Amino acid sequence: MKNILKLGGAFAAIATLAIGAFFVLRAPETSNAQTQKAMKSIYDIPVKDIKGKPATLGDYKGKVLLIVNVASKCGYTPQYEGLEKIYEKYQSQGFAVLGFPANNFGGQEPGTEAEIQTFCQTNYGVKFPMFSKLSAKGADIHPLYKYLTEKETNPQFAGDIKWNFSKFLIDKNGHPIARFESGDKPESEKVTQAIEQALK
Repeated sequence: MKNILKLGGAFAAIATLAIGAFFVLRAPETSNAQTQKAMKSIYDIPVKDIKGKPATLGDYKGKVLLIVNVASKCGYTPQYEGLEKIYEKYQSQGFAVLGFPANNFGGQEPGTEAEIQTFCQTNYGVKFPMFSKLSAKGADIHPLYKYLTEKETNPQFAGDIKWNFSKFLIDKNGHPIARFESGDKPESEKVTQAIEQALK
């Protein structure tokens, strides 16, 4: 009888350990699900500014945003000038250009954040917010560009980034409302009309 009780106790201990292990193994899934749910708004996505300081796009909540993947050695690099012009023109109305350096396309953004910042300020007088380098496509895509390019979060304007200086216009509520490709100049009527409409 004692042996039976010992055996029963052993089974109970094993069952308890198994249940505990199940919940430990399941915990990361719950955590990941909660993280994904928490990041359904573009404002929840963590980023780093050009100096490496943690931030979120929540810092720009209520503003119209033009998010651009930039590069220093691209044929479209002179668009920095146009981006700065529209930033200065519409900033007082609640508009911001956000520049995100990416080295995904032709290796055209090889520099460090400090080098990128110096290049932008020296050559184009850039004052609009710039951020740390990220990946705009591929297996290591940053959560921001995952949000911008997936149909689940951006059904109207989803699709892989094709090249440097692709542009997403975000309304005051954090919703993507337009997408412009590399060849669309920031100061063009096409882009500025969309910005002015969003600012109304």
